[in-house]
Amino acid sequence: MTRFAALLALALPAACSSPPRAADTAASAQENRNALVPVVIRTAGGARRFAVEVARTPQEQEKGLMFRKELPDDGGMLFPMEPPRTASFWMKDTLIPLDMLFVRTDGTIALLKAEAEPYSRIPVSAGVPVAAVLELRGGRAAELGIGEGDRVAWGGCAVPGEKLTTDLNFCPDPAR
Repeated sequence: MTRFAALLALALPAACSSPPRAADTAASAQENRNALVPVVIRTAGGARRFAVEVARTPQEQEKGLMFRKELPDDGGMLFPMEPPRTASFWMKDTLIPLDMLFVRTDGTIALLKAEAEPYSRIPVSAGVPVAAVLELRGGRAAELGIGEGDRVAWGGCAVPGEKLTTDLNFCPDPAR
């Protein structure tokens, strides 16, 4: 065996077992953060499941669903409020009608603004601190029988039997 072959034989196992580079780890973490998050709304008619985008940063929350021309029936966008606060949303530069669900810290829907009008600059607020606002395709809440008082959970709390790679979990106390 040549000296080069011997060195290569020693180096290969080390290369295969080396820890991931920081850039790879950061990219993987960002990918997990951008992954769709499951949301389940428990209604009188049963559980309704969605796979939604998450607007985590102030910049993402400011943009929201602006300029979108369509939204899947099981899609939407979640705007987590950490810490919970009174949130106010408008439809400036939003091309499609949306259902806005303002979710209290106990997981119940405090306000459902159905079919919010595209381009409207009139603010919509539940007037109480909320843990999040969930936006769905306009009319979807009515189609599925979703209403104020229904319970919302997301992340691993929404689908406890599934293995998820999200750090975003909302587990309201069902006894409240």
